[in-house]
Amino acid sequence: MPEWRSMKIGAFKLEAPLILAPMAGITDRPFRQLCRELGGVGLACTDLLNCHAIVRGVEAICSKFIPTPEDQPLCVQLYGNTEDPLPEAARWVSTHGATTIDVNMGCPVDKVCKKNGGSLLLKTPRKTAALVRAIVLAAHPVPVTAKIRLGWGERECIAPALSVLLEDAGVAAITVHGRTTFQKFRGKVDLDGIAAVVDKVSIPVIGNGDITTIEDAQHMLDYTKCEGIMIGRAAMRTPWIFADIKAHLNGDQVLNRSRKDKLQIILRHLDLIIMHKNEHAALHCLKNRIALYGKTLGHVKPLKERVRLAKNADEIRKALEAWLLSPMDEPRKSDDGVHQCSESGSNLELV
Repeated sequence: MPEWRSMKIGAFKLEAPLILAPMAGITDRPFRQLCRELGGVGLACTDLLNCHAIVRGVEAICSKFIPTPEDQPLCVQLYGNTEDPLPEAARWVSTHGATTIDVNMGCPVDKVCKKNGGSLLLKTPRKTAALVRAIVLAAHPVPVTAKIRLGWGERECIAPALSVLLEDAGVAAITVHGRTTFQKFRGKVDLDGIAAVVDKVSIPVIGNGDITTIEDAQHMLDYTKCEGIMIGRAAMRTPWIFADIKAHLNGDQVLNRSRKDKLQIILRHLDLIIMHKNEHAALHCLKNRIALYGKTLGHVKPLKERVRLAKNADEIRKALEAWLLSPMDEPRKSDDGVHQCSESGSNLELV
């Protein structure tokens, strides 16, 4: 593997420079395992976890990151501010199997920022750097990273200067989402802002934002010279994106997944949620996620409706399996009311 495709966070070397982003309510253990099984994931993150809950030992929160052999390597993301027990939470996490610990400085969601966490930390660079230094000391020898945005205001770009302070504070890598807090997820990602951080620090920089295709990933690497890529929202509808990008980077053939392949992946996601959580969680997740998965399947409106109207996980399974049995574009009802399928159908281009 060429050197530029290798990446280390502290002493930990990623098998691929591709990271599943922390996403609240999304990157739970079932979804992390699904992405890992499909391949290409060098590191997977938990969703953002409250440091107070960890210090208090709240089981519902602590259980979200206790690593298992099939859920490694694992990055635990913490959020909080200078008044919160982030160092104490980092110490606890570091003794319970985390591969890396990430400090959330990029979440633009109001309920996080109103608690002086997330991207609000961008507004006090020196205080934030002092906090990170304490976290690094508490977490040792587990490496600490930071996920930041370009700045707080509409056209603000403090990321390069803040990154220098964070490197001095001891972080092992920095992830940069190429938008400001003001933008949230609007507009296009600013690759020049990410590149400016790369120019300022000697530690690895991970580019994040608007990576939905192999071409996006390659352009991010080529343009910004970052060492790694973090993917969030695109993985929700194409969890195989990591495998595709890794194959491309290695010069291997990228799989052309059929509709059947993708339906099998959705079924596997269903099974993993039931295995690690419960049927209610599976029902809630798939009802919400089917619209995103459906974007990769072509015209499947009847399937999406059946999933949305399902009363239990078994109904979701039967709906998916009915479409899995044939390469049809959509099922149609025969005279006896059984869903059947036309013989026509085509493989879709990867998203």
